[in-house]
Amino acid sequence: MVIITIQHPESIHHTNGMIGSWTDWELTEKGIVQAENIARNIRKEYPDIQYTIYSSPLKRTMQTAEILGKELHSTPKLSHALKERSLGKAIGKSVQWLKDNIENEEKTIYDKCFSDAESRFDVWNRLLPFYNEIMSNYEENIILVSHGDTLSIFNVMWLGLDPETLNDIDLSGVSGGVSFLYRKSCGKKIIKRLSDTSYILPF
Repeated sequence: MVIITIQHPESIHHTNGMIGSWTDWELTEKGIVQAENIARNIRKEYPDIQYTIYSSPLKRTMQTAEILGKELHSTPKLSHALKERSLGKAIGKSVQWLKDNIENEEKTIYDKCFSDAESRFDVWNRLLPFYNEIMSNYEENIILVSHGDTLSIFNVMWLGLDPETLNDIDLSGVSGGVSFLYRKSCGKKIIKRLSDTSYILPF
């Protein structure tokens, strides 16, 4: 099994000081070009592989997945499980507003910055049924298009670590980063490349 995870490339909220989270930002023009480059580079590197593509339903990830799907001849499937973490009342607000109004400092995965936000453990529990589903089906080549915090949690899950591990470590990436996760026939799981940003560049 091969899972390629893609953290969506540049979105409008990366340029205007606003919160990402569940605010439905689109990709910038630069982000669209980056997504096109990711798609072309994957196709050129692995021309004969058919992928199943799953995506968060937020616009910035859907746009990325649709560009990938067109290049790789695969219709993306949307999954709420792959959405970014909800920051509750901070959704639609600026990063500065969050800093000025945060209710609770997040010291553990169980903490919430706002009472109506998701904790990282909430995201873990949202993601786990989806993870178990793709691990048990017969799809051998999968692409996941998602968000930074969600994918960092997925990486820990992939390695079979306890959720509390996220209190001490993070396997996070960057915008436009492409990671390659392999499961060998013996069951051993490997992260071969983590958040490789060379794919956003022209081939």
